[in-house]
Amino acid sequence: MKVYIASDHAGFEIKQGLFQHLKGSYEIEDIGNKEHDRNDDYPDFILPLAEKVAQEEGSVGIILGLTGNGEAIAANKVKGVRAAVCTNEELAKRAREHNHANVIALGSENLDLETAIMIVEMFLKTPFSEEERHIRRVKKISSYESTQS
Repeated sequence: MKVYIASDHAGFEIKQGLFQHLKGSYEIEDIGNKEHDRNDDYPDFILPLAEKVAQEEGSVGIILGLTGNGEAIAANKVKGVRAAVCTNEELAKRAREHNHANVIALGSENLDLETAIMIVEMFLKTPFSEEERHIRRVKKISSYESTQS
């Protein structure tokens, strides 16, 4: 499984720790930010990550910021991405099992590295349930196109 990881300055330290933890077990690519720059803008790193996940079937993304919310919103703008903000292992498990999430968003504001590792490991190790009801729901989300302009 290919894993992409990205963060803004607020998630930088945890991103660096996660990268070090995962690099021996997964093929992982750091999309950025490559340095702690308080003047960065998270869409500059999150959108390229989301594009890669959308284009490479079976890949997943890990995105970090202060809360993870803005990062998830940005990632979900890319067709084919299903990003979920997860604050604990149970949410990470359900995001994968029920929603077939392919991007996990974490907020550094309320997480330490050890907790982030546990949440990400649960996300990476949990498969999609393949239950008909979950397949049906994911298909509906994936096929939706707004009629609003």
